[in-house]
Amino acid sequence: MNAPAAWTTPDLCDQHPDVLVAEPLFRHFGGQARFSGAIVTVRCFEDNSRVRELAATPGQGRVMVVDGQGSLRHALLGDQIAAHAVANGWSGLLIHGGVRDVEILATLSLGVLALGACPRKTEKRGLGDIDVAVNFAGVAFVPGHWLYADGNGVLVAPRPLASIS
Repeated sequence: MNAPAAWTTPDLCDQHPDVLVAEPLFRHFGGQARFSGAIVTVRCFEDNSRVRELAATPGQGRVMVVDGQGSLRHALLGDQIAAHAVANGWSGLLIHGGVRDVEILATLSLGVLALGACPRKTEKRGLGDIDVAVNFAGVAFVPGHWLYADGNGVLVAPRPLASIS
């Protein structure tokens, strides 16, 4: 479930000084610049098998946080998986790695943040872990915690934050 459209990450930081703020490493690639939701994690390296599997399940407004260990040699998300995520109700993806098909990603109603773009797809080896705590950009991303992202940055909180009036 997305938070009300009135929030911004600066306002949330001001109102909730205990939120974690990710280092500003990510670029926006999706059609939604602002997104939020409960975190589901994937830890993988140059294999997006688990990302594909999760995108095909009901997202229920959640955010998929993918720790690709910072590799930009293969894209962990492309237009086909992203289209499945949209169709299944995911709010967005935060990828510590690369994406491809960026022109199409920009047209989808999905938040997508990643380190950069790479045209090479991954090999599907069925590797990776789901729902494990991952750490990157100076933040621990814990399954069930909440992520908020907009043009100002990425925040993580252990619970949904109260709306800003």
